Amino acid sequence: MNALLAKTGTDAVHPVARLLLAELAAATAPPARLVVVAPGGYGKTTLLGALESGCREAGVDATLVDDADQLGEEDVARLTALDGPVVLAHRPNPRSVALRGLAEPFARQVVLSALSAEEVGALARQLTGRLVDAAAAAALHSRTGGVPRLVERAVTEELGEFRAELAELDDDVLRYLIAAEAGAGRNLDLLCALLDLAPDRLPEVVDGARATGLLDANDELLPVAAEAVRTYGPPARRLTVLQRLVEIQLQGGLPVLELAKSLLDTGSSGASAAAAFATAAGEALPADAKLAARLFEAAAEAGARDSAVTTGWARAAALSGDLDTALRLGDGMLSGDDPEARAAGAEIAATVLAHRGELARSAELYRWAAAVDADSPSAHVPEVYRWAGRGAANAFASIALVGSGQLDAARALVDAPVPGMAPTLFAGAVARTASGIVDSVSGPGADTLSALVGASAMLEPAATGAPLPDSPAALAALVGLHSGELGLAESVLDRALASDVGGDLLTARHRLLLGWVAMTSGHLTAAAEHRDAVAGLRLEARDELFFATLELGLARRASDLVGLQQSWDRAYQASMRQQTDLFTLLPLGELAIAAARTGANAKLTRQLRHAHAMLADLGNPPLWTVSLCWHELHAAITVEDLDTAAHQLAALTGFAGHGRYPAALARAATCWLAVLSGTFDHDEISAAAAELHELDLCWDAARLAGQAAIRTSDRKAMVQLLEAARQFQAGTGRRESATPEPGAAPGLSTLSERELEVARLVVDGLTYKQAGSKLFISGKTVEHHMARIRAKLGATDRRELLATLRDQLAKPDLS
Repeated sequence: MNALLAKTGTDAVHPVARLLLAELAAATAPPARLVVVAPGGYGKTTLLGALESGCREAGVDATLVDDADQLGEEDVARLTALDGPVVLAHRPNPRSVALRGLAEPFARQVVLSALSAEEVGALARQLTGRLVDAAAAAALHSRTGGVPRLVERAVTEELGEFRAELAELDDDVLRYLIAAEAGAGRNLDLLCALLDLAPDRLPEVVDGARATGLLDANDELLPVAAEAVRTYGPPARRLTVLQRLVEIQLQGGLPVLELAKSLLDTGSSGASAAAAFATAAGEALPADAKLAARLFEAAAEAGARDSAVTTGWARAAALSGDLDTALRLGDGMLSGDDPEARAAGAEIAATVLAHRGELARSAELYRWAAAVDADSPSAHVPEVYRWAGRGAANAFASIALVGSGQLDAARALVDAPVPGMAPTLFAGAVARTASGIVDSVSGPGADTLSALVGASAMLEPAATGAPLPDSPAALAALVGLHSGELGLAESVLDRALASDVGGDLLTARHRLLLGWVAMTSGHLTAAAEHRDAVAGLRLEARDELFFATLELGLARRASDLVGLQQSWDRAYQASMRQQTDLFTLLPLGELAIAAARTGANAKLTRQLRHAHAMLADLGNPPLWTVSLCWHELHAAITVEDLDTAAHQLAALTGFAGHGRYPAALARAATCWLAVLSGTFDHDEISAAAAELHELDLCWDAARLAGQAAIRTSDRKAMVQLLEAARQFQAGTGRRESATPEPGAAPGLSTLSERELEVARLVVDGLTYKQAGSKLFISGKTVEHHMARIRAKLGATDRRELLATLRDQLAKPDLS
C-alpha cells in the first residue's frame, strides 16, 4: 500500500499530520482503526481530506468521520461494526461516554498539539510566501497560541470568518466565551450565576469552550480569539451577557469596573447600565481619570442625570486635563436646586479658572462653595464628590486671594476655624499650603519653603482623585526659584511627578517648573528636555505662559536672536491671556528682559504696573518682589537705561537685609552698574559672581564675570574673569561658551558668542549703528565690543583687526 497516500502529504498543514501521512504512505497497509484528536482549528478536517483523497486514488474503501464527538449512540454502534479502515476525528471531550466507547476498539490515536513559535513562522511563510523572522514569529505565536487556524486568520486578516462559527456555538459555550473576553472567565461564582448552573455542571461548559481551540492552557482566551469574540460575536447576545454579568456583580456589591469597560461603546442603556457605568467610574477615578470620565459620560448617556454622576464626570474630566468639559459641567451645576451640588460645581469651576489664570474669580468661587452649610449635605451628592469641602475650599481660596494681592481676606480665611472638618492628610496638606503662602508675604522665605515642602510630602499619598488648582510642590518650587533654593525646588518637583500628584492636570505644570529650575541654574539642555516633554500638548493659560517664557528664556540665554524674536509673540500673547498674579512674576520678569531686547518695552507697561501695585498691596514682600526687581534691572541694562537700573538697584539694596539671596542679588546688581560705568573692582566682581554661583545661578554668575572681562583694560584681570566665567558655566549645557569648540579658530576662542556676532556683522561691512540695530543694542555698545575684541586678538589698529577677523571667520567649523 505504498501508493495509498503518496501524493497527499503536502496538503496537510499540521506538522504531526504530515508525519502521519508520510508514515502511512510508507506502510504496506493502512491501519484498520485511527483516531485523530484536537480542538477546533488544529487541522483535523484538512488531515481527513488528505486521507480521503489518498484512499480514493488507491482504491481503498475507507470510512472517514469528522466531528465524531457529535455522534449519537446508534452512530457509534454502526461505526464499531464496520469492516475495513475507519478514521475518526473529534474534539476532546473527556466526559463523552459515546466517544470513550468508540475509541476503545481503535488501534491508534493521534493528538494534534499547538505549534511551536518556529512552526508558526514556517506556517506564516507558507501562507504569505514571505520570510518571517524569529521576533515576528514569536509575536504571532503569542497572539495565536500556535493554533493553526488562528495563525492563518491572523496572517490573512480574515477574522471575520469567526462570525458564523461563533453564532453556531452551543449557547452556554458562547456565553462562557463572552464572559471570558470580559475578564470573568476565572470567576466561578459569577459564571455559575450567569449560566444558571450548579458548580459541578460548569466543567462541561468549560470543556466545550476548550474544544473550540480559542483558549490557552490556563483557560484564558487567546488574544486573537478575544478580538474575534469581541468584534464578531453575535452583538445582541454579547450585550445581553455583559449586562447580566454587571447586574450580578452590582447585586452582590462587587467591583464592576472590568465588566463595565466591556460595555463601553456598545450602546448599552437603561437603569442597570447607567448604575454599572457610574459605579465603575467611581472605581476607576483614583487610578485612571480618563477612563473614569468616559464611564461617567457613558452613565449620563445611559440615562443617569443625577448630581452625583454630573459631579463625578466633571471631577474626572478636570483630573484628566479636559478642562473645557469640567468647566461646562461645573458651571451648569451652579444654577441647580441642590445647594451641595452647586457647591461642588463651584469647586470645579474655581479649579479650572485657577489653571486659566483667573485667580480672583477662582477665589470668589471657592469662598462661595465653602459657604454651603456643611451640616446639611444633600442626599444626592455623596461626600466623595465634594473633594474639597469647606476646609479645603477655604484653603484654596486663601491661596488664590494672596496670589491676586488680597492678603487681609486670605488671612481671615486661614485663621477661621472649620468645625467638624475631618483631619485627613488631604485637609492637613492644603491647610498647611495655605498658611505657608499667606506667611510668605511677611515671614522668611526659608520658613515658607519648609511649610510647603512638608505639605507636598503630606499630599503625595493623599491627592489621588483630587483636582487641585495648584500643588504644594509647584508653589514650593516657585518659592525656591524666588529664594535661590533651586536644588530643593527640583527635588520637590521630582517627587510630585513620581507620585503623580494632581494627575494629568498638574503634570505639565510640574514639568515646566522643572524646566524653569534648570534654565535658572543655566542647565539649558535639561531645561529644553523638560520643555520638549510638554511640547505639543494643549496647555491652559498658566502653563502656556510658563512654556512660552521658558522657550523665550532659553533663546535669550543661548544668544539666539532669531529664536528670541520668534518666541516673543507667543510669550506676549500668553501673558495677555493670563491675569498677572503673584505666582507668574517670574515669567513676567523674563518677558520684561525679552521686551527690552526686541524693543517692545511699552507693551509690558500695564502688566508691570499691575504687578507692582499688587506687590504694594501685599506690602512688597521681599520673597516675591526681589526677583522681579532683578529681572527689571537686567531689562534696563539691556537698553542701557541707567536711571531705571539705578532705581532697581536701590530697591534690591533695600531688600538686602532679608536673607542671603536678596543680599547676593543686591551685590551683583551693584557690580553690574559698576561694569556698565567702566569703573569696577574685578575682585568684587569675582566675589559677587562666585556668590551667585553658590546659589546655583550659574548662568548669571558666568555672564557677570564674562561681561566684566570684556570691559576691563587690565589684561590680567580680564584673564582671571574669563577663567571664572568658564568655571561658572561648566556643566550647565549652555550653548554660548567661552571654551573653544572643536575646530574653532584659536584666535577666536576667547571671544564670547555676542562678540562673534558683532565681529561677523562688522566684517560684513555694517556700521556700528547698523550692527547694533540688528542685535538690539546701541552703536556705542558695538564700538565697546570691538575694542574688547581688538584687545583680545592683540591687533594694533582697526585695519589689522578687520584683516585678522576676516581671516579667522573664513575658516570652517565656526558656526
